[in-house]
Amino acid sequence: MRVFVAGATGAIGRLLVPALVEAGHEVAGMTRRPDRAAWIESVGATPVVCDVYDDALATEVAAFAPQVVVHQLTDLPQNIALFPLKVRGANRIRIAGTDALITAAKSAGAERFLAQSVAFTVAAPGRKAVQHIEDATLAYPGVVVRYGYFYGPGTWYPEGTERTPKVSVTEAASRTVGLLDAKPGVYEVVETG
Repeated sequence: MRVFVAGATGAIGRLLVPALVEAGHEVAGMTRRPDRAAWIESVGATPVVCDVYDDALATEVAAFAPQVVVHQLTDLPQNIALFPLKVRGANRIRIAGTDALITAAKSAGAERFLAQSVAFTVAAPGRKAVQHIEDATLAYPGVVVRYGYFYGPGTWYPEGTERTPKVSVTEAASRTVGLLDAKPGVYEVVETG
């Protein structure tokens, strides 16, 4: 399957892209940072350097001709203490970024669209942004993946977290690969027990 991953070098993307390649998929990984393109290529994927807000987005997605577009964009800071400064960017990507990616996916003829959401309550105005990403994805019709709080390497909680629901980034990436063929709907990816 041809899979276009937006957010290929984020917390999930950096594990998801190699997992998709290993599972036999042909993968394009999108990043807005040119210095990350070499890593995407090194794991066997096609690098696409583009910001979700660039006019070139639809052209880049269409050039790869994906069957599936996976939305893992968040625009979150590396340090949780900086999150209050990035709320606006996170909400913008959940609304305008989602719309741009869905438009590009539809223009490219992608059969499926998967998008990252959350399995926990988000305070306003983020709640509206999360609802937007879910509504827009389900209207595709697509798959909404509600993740718990991420923990593990490259996350705000590298050594684990007591926050719930939660999921390790390794498990989240692995379970996301399995959702490529899921029926449209909402799926929770959290630890049980």
